[in-house]
Amino acid sequence: MTVAKPLETPPGQCPQCWRHAYDKSVHGRLGPREDCPQCVDHMVNGCPYIVPKKKSSWW
Repeated sequence: MTVAKPLETPPGQCPQCWRHAYDKSVHGRLGPREDCPQCVDHMVNGCPYIVPKKKSSWW
């Protein structure tokens, strides 16, 4: 079993959303009432890329 690195995007997740949620340095420069432009774009337009899930082959 492989354990994901803390900032490595897991399968089925958007890399940008994952990083913005878990990397404290991304939003560190924004004030408490400021919105991150990349996050707003994702909320409006959705995620452009999702890390593909690995297909299980148990046969």
